[in-house]
Amino acid sequence: MPLDLTPPVLCLVTDRMRLAGGDRGDPEPLRALIGMAAAAGIDLVQIREPGLGDRALGSLVARAVESTRGTRTRVLVNDRVDVALAHGAAGVHLKGGSFSAARVRASTPAGWIVGRSIHGLDEGMRVTAAGGLDYVLLGSVFETASKPGRPPLEAGALRGAAGTLPVPVLAIGGITLERVPEVAASGAAGLAAIGLFAALGGAPPAELRRLVDEIRSAWAAGRRAS
Repeated sequence: MPLDLTPPVLCLVTDRMRLAGGDRGDPEPLRALIGMAAAAGIDLVQIREPGLGDRALGSLVARAVESTRGTRTRVLVNDRVDVALAHGAAGVHLKGGSFSAARVRASTPAGWIVGRSIHGLDEGMRVTAAGGLDYVLLGSVFETASKPGRPPLEAGALRGAAGTLPVPVLAIGGITLERVPEVAASGAAGLAAIGLFAALGGAPPAELRRLVDEIRSAWAAGRRAS
């Protein structure tokens, strides 16, 4: 099943260090959260675990792919095209300073998903003009614990990017349930978050399903008000 980029696209970005109720050395709670995300209908899971070695990262990706099989959820690996290909992920999410999407396209299967982080409109225009991207992830839109000291872009920058760039723009950085309507009203295609979802580590699966329903309802309300 191809990736559905109909708004709102919801992306869970992993960070086992921030996972509520988890042991930093134990990947099992993170695997459980990914399975819960798939059951809840989250569109993308971006495996972003820079502290893991190749073997542990590969094992996590393989387990994530298995956990999401038969669902709408697609697993992406942060910047590691080799690991993503080797373990059956649906694509890669490139960092801002990484190689081009066109280079990735030259060595990956048709239909592979390629996204990229951007930090402003000028950067977004440059990388999308080069082609090969399915979406971009703009941040940090709001102040966030993941990027301490980085000034937030605020919703105006998100609105400008969403209205200008030729690919879907997802917002990241400081996303809370209360801010979802503002993100939706900007014209963005969706959102990505770490803390919003990591806070439910170890919670019953119904809690994540409820959160996803609340996000989608808040998104619809924001679009109606825009």
